[in-house]
Amino acid sequence: MSIYTALRTVYLKLYKKGMLNFLPDTVFVPFIYRMSTGKKLNLSNPVTFNEKVQWLKLNDHNPLYVQLVDKYAVREYIAKIIGNQFLIPLIGKWSRVEDIDFEKLPNEFVLKCNHDSGGIVICKDKKTLDIKSAKKKLEDHLKRNHYYMSREWAYKNVIPCIICEKYMVDNKTQDLRDYKFFCFNGVPKFIQVDFNRFAGHKRNLYTLDWKLIDITIKCPNDSNANIEKPANLNEMIEIAKELSKGLPEVRIDLYSVNGKTYFGELTLYHGGGIEKFSSDEFAQEMGSWIDLSLAYKGDIR
Repeated sequence: MSIYTALRTVYLKLYKKGMLNFLPDTVFVPFIYRMSTGKKLNLSNPVTFNEKVQWLKLNDHNPLYVQLVDKYAVREYIAKIIGNQFLIPLIGKWSRVEDIDFEKLPNEFVLKCNHDSGGIVICKDKKTLDIKSAKKKLEDHLKRNHYYMSREWAYKNVIPCIICEKYMVDNKTQDLRDYKFFCFNGVPKFIQVDFNRFAGHKRNLYTLDWKLIDITIKCPNDSNANIEKPANLNEMIEIAKELSKGLPEVRIDLYSVNGKTYFGELTLYHGGGIEKFSSDEFAQEMGSWIDLSLAYKGDIR
């Protein structure tokens, strides 16, 4: 185990107990970056994608971002920009777990917290759902402020809640595959597809014309994986362009379900800006796509 792996283990334990919350962002951000990547953070002249993401955490505080990262509040924004036909049907919203009446929920559904990553319960058959465990998971996540994990500023003031969405599945793949578009001020550059998340998580990167990019970010790729180009790829590209206009960098997550496009979420700080690249050159190229002059200067877009 490397020194940074050991430090990260300790960090996670301290974080979960809220023992690092007192540290100011200007101290914590360089610390988590060094601990995760083994590199010193250059904030005076950031070059790579990860370096610029850290800079944006500290300097780009557009109030709009709070709505964009809120999985509930962003629905209104999406409806306004591209139309509510791209939203997954909403079943309910609650501020407390005890307010959820599971008896009234359909047999299939998805419960998720609006303010973090990982606070999700997928139910494919209510008869087999462990409701007690589901409630416990949601309660635990409601107590967390995702901002403190790596100081992703936009999450700091999101008011936590639980939403329930319709369970979606593509008839052909029997899965709900999301396509993550890495965009820079209205320009999608490439697409990330994750698969085998629970058994050997892999991640392939594709060009906009669906050619495999032989580079990895955090997870290994698989050139032999049979991941077909979605039939509605062109529509998804246009949506990604529209939703990313004016934003220095953002990841637009979209679903393809039986040929129809659905919005997933907006991610402003991919991987917290601490995921490892297999290519330093690609990390720098991605950094060159981020125009820091677009950072918020006081006027809401």
